[in-house]
Amino acid sequence: MRDEGPGGLKKVHPHAWLWEPLEADATFVLGAMFGTKVAYIDGKLVLCFSAKAEPWRGVLVCTDRMEHASLMAQFPALVPHPILGKWLYLPESADEFERVAEHLVVLAKRRDPRIGVIPQAKRRKRA
Repeated sequence: MRDEGPGGLKKVHPHAWLWEPLEADATFVLGAMFGTKVAYIDGKLVLCFSAKAEPWRGVLVCTDRMEHASLMAQFPALVPHPILGKWLYLPESADEFERVAEHLVVLAKRRDPRIGVIPQAKRRKRA
């Protein structure tokens, strides 16, 4: 996914390589949320890719709190996000960022039941 950069040049998101394996899935949707890229599979929000300043530089795993312990045991680099604590966070600065991020994408693609949340319905603005 490319965004317009200065001078009309296309800028590639630094984490685009992570969601590319998901693009072949018929239910995959790439969206935007609060300046990040978010991946949906089967209508569930599964992963959030953020390239801002810490603590918004890495991959957020969209999951229920009851799944945190299991995922953190499997991937010790995952921590509850310091601001958005309902989701787990893999900071880009983690030693094993690439390996763990790739594995999380594989789990999302396989529809691991620990990953994914049903997004809240959008609220309509009052006239």
